[in-house]
Amino acid sequence: MTMAVSTLLTLDQACAWVRRFGDAISQNKEYLTRLDAAIGDGDHGINLDRGFRAVRPKLDAAPPTDLGALYKLVGSTLISTVGGASGPLYGTAFLRLGGALAGKTTAGLPELSTALTLAYEGVAARGKSRRGEKTMLDAFGPAVDALQDGTEAGRSLLETVEAAVIAAEVGTEATIPLLATKGRAGFLGENSIGHQDPGATSTALLFRALAASVGS
Repeated sequence: MTMAVSTLLTLDQACAWVRRFGDAISQNKEYLTRLDAAIGDGDHGINLDRGFRAVRPKLDAAPPTDLGALYKLVGSTLISTVGGASGPLYGTAFLRLGGALAGKTTAGLPELSTALTLAYEGVAARGKSRRGEKTMLDAFGPAVDALQDGTEAGRSLLETVEAAVIAAEVGTEATIPLLATKGRAGFLGENSIGHQDPGATSTALLFRALAASVGS
């Protein structure tokens, strides 16, 4: 029997997305930290893992009743528990998601695309950065473009999110030859070339977790 393909991101799937992303960070924290040690403070994976370990018991204790509450809980927890740049940046992204989806228990592709675009813009404003500067935006931006393209073309939610994963992963690999101009990596100058950006890498994990949750 063929399973129906979901056209909406449900609250259960959204919660699963957060948990899957937290699991992916935990599983890859050493890898992310190694990437960060080459061009940053060497704490990206460790810090994000700490943040999502704080998120999980809050979700267990009081499951959010709508998407906005879910993402606001995640964002505020990350900002309050994660050091370095990753806490404020990911926290801002989730808070923007929460604001865009406040009161909703489901989100169609157009709504999700708009919400993630606002999240991307929030990260750019918070970090005072743009694409091409060897940051998480180099994965986030292409993923958002793929979501917008899928929305305009009338593609399914799952197909579009899977395209966003590919775009994020291609964008992540494309950070390797880039010269960093922001954050600690920016102080390295040409020595930052040849290293994959850890923030872009974790962003690709974010979108992979989303696709896995939509497809489950």
